[in-house]
Formats: sequence, C-alpha cells, structure tokens
Amino acid sequence: MSFRRIAFCLSMLLIGMPFAFAVKDIKGKLVITGSSTIAPLAVEMGKRFEKLHPGVRVDVQSGGSSRGVTDARQGLADIGMVSRGLHPEEKDLVGTPVALDGVAVILHKSNPVARLSKEQLIQIYTGKISDWKEVGGSAGKIVVVNKAAGRSTLELFAHYLALKENDIKAQIVIGENEQGIKTVLGNPLAIAYVSIGTAEFHATEGEPLRLLPLEGVSASVANVKNGSYPLSRPLNLVVKAETETDLAKEFIAFSQSAAINDLVKEQYFVPLESAKSITRH
Repeated sequence: MSFRRIAFCLSMLLIGMPFAFAVKDIKGKLVITGSSTIAPLAVEMGKRFEKLHPGVRVDVQSGGSSRGVTDARQGLADIGMVSRGLHPEEKDLVGTPVALDGVAVILHKSNPVARLSKEQLIQIYTGKISDWKEVGGSAGKIVVVNKAAGRSTLELFAHYLALKENDIKAQIVIGENEQGIKTVLGNPLAIAYVSIGTAEFHATEGEPLRLLPLEGVSASVANVKNGSYPLSRPLNLVVKAETETDLAKEFIAFSQSAAINDLVKEQYFVPLESAKSITRH
C-alpha cells in the first residue's frame, strides 16, 4: 500500500472517531459552574473529556449565568457557563461559544392558544391580561412562570419584550429549565419560557408541551440554525483571561472541536459549524 493511501485511510479513521482529539498527559480537577441551560451539555462533554484524560475529573454545577460570571471572576470556578453574549462591563472575561440556542415560550398542549403576539406577551407578563379567554383561550386564570434573578434567560426575555425585570408579575419563580417544563406539564393554565433545546427535546419525547412561535416564526432548533428565529443566543464558556489554567484551555479547545458536535445535537442545540464562525471575545 502506498504512503498516500495509508495517509488517506488514517485521515478517514480519525474523522470517524468521536474521540479523535489530541491526548495529553494532564491531570487535575476542573470546576465548571453557571448556566443551567449549558450544564447538561457540559456534563456530557466532561464525561468524554475524562475518557480522553483519565487523570482529570470534571465537576459541573449549575446556578445561573450570573454565578458563572461571578465564579470565573473570583476563581471559584475554572470555567463559567453563560448562556448569552458577554456584556461590555465583562471585558475582564474571555468567552468561547460552544453552541447556539433560543428561548421559547411554552404552554401545556391542552391549552388551545396556538400563538401570542409580542404585545399580548407583554400584557400577560405585566399582569394586564390575566385570563386565557382574553387571548382566545378557555376561561382560566393565567399562571405566569418567571425565571429567577440572575438567569440570563430572564434577561434576554425581558429585553426582547422591552421590559425591566421587575416589571414582570409572576405567580411562580423558577431557576432551572427543567423546573419550567415540569411546572407547565403539571399546570395547563401556566405559561413559561425556557431553552428551545430543552423544550424541543421534551416535546419530541411525546410530552404534552407546545412551543409558541414568535413573530410568526416557529420555535425550533432548525430556525435558530437558519437565523430566522428572533430570540436566539450563544452558549458561552467563560474564563478570566489572566488566570486561565492550562486545564481550562485544554477543555475549551476540546469544546471547539468536532468531537462534541454529536453531544451538542443530542442536547437539541445548534453546533457551531466552524470555530472560525464565532470566535472568542
């Protein structure tokens, strides 16, 4: 067999291997904290990273994007998870996107309301509309579910509706996306907003969940990918630039490789087609 043929076969083998990533003799514990949206993906990435590096242990803890920022700044975590772009006042941090996601408004599937305008959402979340019959549904008091302070999903949703966070009048306040899903599944009168990836996963599993369109665009991973969905966001891993550890650098490099694309898709997020398309900032 010619050298060229051998080289070709080896390249094809590497392309087909999900773990085909440079293995280095690194050891230690990597602590990653922050966004509950990113956490399930980070857990799976951590498991794969540990297989590549048997001397490494990856500890993933959620708690919201604000925690990710604070912990990365204070050295309480090696890497923070932030499910939004970084703010101008966060220039001390370096963010690396690992996937794209969107924010979806969700209802129980038994609720006959199929769509809500932006103005109707504003009125529901500020308490000006309080009964489903006011927006074409069956009579029943609307149960507004809101995200807790410090969650980037709340920040993005409030910004989209041009509201201040304290303008929102909610009966239930939740932290994790899964809490929002469970609340709506358990209460047909509830309305919530969560990660599109999380919501679409539950819907495809046959759970009675409806994702409402925004501005006439269906809430779906496909529409986040094609850029048509109006409420999308990058999912970032962040570090404090001057204190970034070698272990954190290695994990972030891994997060930018094709070795995690299948994990991103399994979590119903949009993989970055190329690390060059969205760079660290």
